Amino acid sequence: MLVRRCILFIGLCATVVRSQFPRECVTVRGLQSGECCPSLRGDLGDICGSNTGRGQCVQVNADGRPHGPQYTQDGRDDRERWPLAFFNRTCQCNGNFSGYNCGRCKHGYGGENCDQLLVAVRRNVMELSVDEKRRFVSALDRAKRTVQPDFVIASRRYPEIFGPDGNTPQFENISIYNFFVWSHYYSVSKTFLGAGQQSFGGVDFSHEGPGFLTWHRYHLLQLERDMQDMLQDPSFGLPYWNFAIGGNNCDICTDDLLGARSNFVANTISSNSVFSQWRNLCESVEDYDTLGTICNNTEGGPIQRNPGGNVARPMVQRLPEPQDVSACLEVGQFDTPPFYSTSSESFRNTVEGYSTPSGNYDPLVRSLHNLAHLFLNGTGGQTHVSPNDPIFVLLHTFTDAIFDEWLRRHNPDVTAYPLENAPIGHNRQYNMVPFWPPVTNVEMFVTSDNLGYSYEVQWPGRPYTMTEITAIAIVAVLVLVAIIFAATTCAVRARSYGHGRNEARQPLLAEHYRRYSEDHERIQEKTQSVV
Repeated sequence: MLVRRCILFIGLCATVVRSQFPRECVTVRGLQSGECCPSLRGDLGDICGSNTGRGQCVQVNADGRPHGPQYTQDGRDDRERWPLAFFNRTCQCNGNFSGYNCGRCKHGYGGENCDQLLVAVRRNVMELSVDEKRRFVSALDRAKRTVQPDFVIASRRYPEIFGPDGNTPQFENISIYNFFVWSHYYSVSKTFLGAGQQSFGGVDFSHEGPGFLTWHRYHLLQLERDMQDMLQDPSFGLPYWNFAIGGNNCDICTDDLLGARSNFVANTISSNSVFSQWRNLCESVEDYDTLGTICNNTEGGPIQRNPGGNVARPMVQRLPEPQDVSACLEVGQFDTPPFYSTSSESFRNTVEGYSTPSGNYDPLVRSLHNLAHLFLNGTGGQTHVSPNDPIFVLLHTFTDAIFDEWLRRHNPDVTAYPLENAPIGHNRQYNMVPFWPPVTNVEMFVTSDNLGYSYEVQWPGRPYTMTEITAIAIVAVLVLVAIIFAATTCAVRARSYGHGRNEARQPLLAEHYRRYSEDHERIQEKTQSVV
C-alpha cells in the first residue's frame, strides 16, 4: 500500500499525464489501485487467464537506469519510468500467449493454444495487383472509421482524470487508425511545465535515439495486428514504399494508391482519392504546449501534401537514391555515443537520416527516412502529425525493412543496443511509451521472422570501395593485355600455317625431298615459338 501511495504521489505531482490503456482498466477503482490485470473472457476469477495457465498478474518492471543529458526535467513527466505513474501491476503472459489480459497470441502465432505459426508478408506496394491495391486502400479507410476495440485515450491530464465529480474517468474512444496517430503524437509531445511556462522540448521517446527503430517497429506491428483483427485475416501484411528511387516523383501519389495532387486546391489530395476526405488529429500543438491540454479524438483540417515542392530547401526536393540504402547497410555499428541525432558511424542515426548514407554525421544533411518525410512537404513532414498522412505507414515499413536487413547481415549481439545513457525512453530495457502492456526496446531488437512477418525486397547492390575499384581496374588492364597478346599470337600462327600450306602444294616427286625427321624438327620449333 505504501508503494502505491508513493506512485500516486508521483502521478499527482507530474505535470504531464496522458496515456492510453485498456478500456477495462480505466475505472475509478482500477486507476486508484494501480492494477491493470483484467480477467479473461469476463470470468472474474480468471485474472490474466491464470486458470488455464496463460498468465499471471505481476509487478511492472520499469527501467531506472540513467538516461542521457538531453532530458533535464526529471520528475516532471509521467512518461518517466513508464508506466508507473498510472499502473504498477500488469499481466505477464506465458509461452506464446500475449495481450493485456493474455487472451491473444504473440506476433507470429495463432490458434486456440497459440501454437500455429503465422507469417504476414510485407510486399512492395507498387508490385501489388490492381485488386490488392484497392483492398489495401479500402482497409486503411476502414481502419480510420472503426473504433479501436480494446483501448481508449485519456482526454484530461491526471489531476483532472477523474472528472469534475471525481467519479467519472475522462477517457475517449478512438478509431484504429487515429489511435495509431495518437500514439505517435504522445511519444513526441513536449513536457508541460505549467501554465505560462514554455514547455520543454528536449524530449522524444521515439526519435533521435536507439529506440527510433524498435519503437516504430512495434508501432507498425500494433496497427498491423489491429487491421488483421478488423479484416479477420491473420495473413494481412502492411506493404512498403521503396522511397529510395531518386528523382522528384512520388510514385505512390496516385488515386489508386495514396492520392494524387488536387487540381483545384493547392497542397491537397485529389478528390478522386478517399484520403482527400481524411482529417488530421493532434494539430493543436500550441495549445498542448502552452495550456497543457491533450490531443483528443477531435479531428481538424485535411492532409497537406506537395511532394518535392519545398523550393526553400532544394536538398529535400529529391528522394533518396538506391545506393544510399546500400551504403547505409554497410555501417557496422548499431549505434554509437552519445546515442543521439549527433552520433557518427551509427547505423540507426544513418537510416533515421541525420548522417550521410555512409554514416558520417553532418548537421546539414537529411537523408533516407528523414529525407523521405521532408520530401512529402506537408503533413507527412511534421513529426507530431506525420502519421495522419497514410504514406507514413508505407514509409516506415520500408525503414523497418532496412533495419531488418541490417540485423540479418550483421547479426548483432543484444549488447549492441545501449543499456543506459541513451536519451530518455531509449535504453535497452525501457518500456516503450505509450504501449500497453509494457514492451521493452530490446524485445523488438530481433529479426522479423521472430515477430511473425517477413519482407519481399530486392536490395540494391553494394557500392564498390576505392580499393575495390582500383583492383577491378588493374584486372581489366591485365585482361586487355592478355587479349591483345593472344590476338597477336594467333595472327602470327595463322601466317605460319598459310606458308606451310603453300609448301604442301609441291609435287610429291621432286628433285629432292625431306626426311620425316627434318619435318618433325621444324614442327617442334614452330610449336615452341607458339607457346
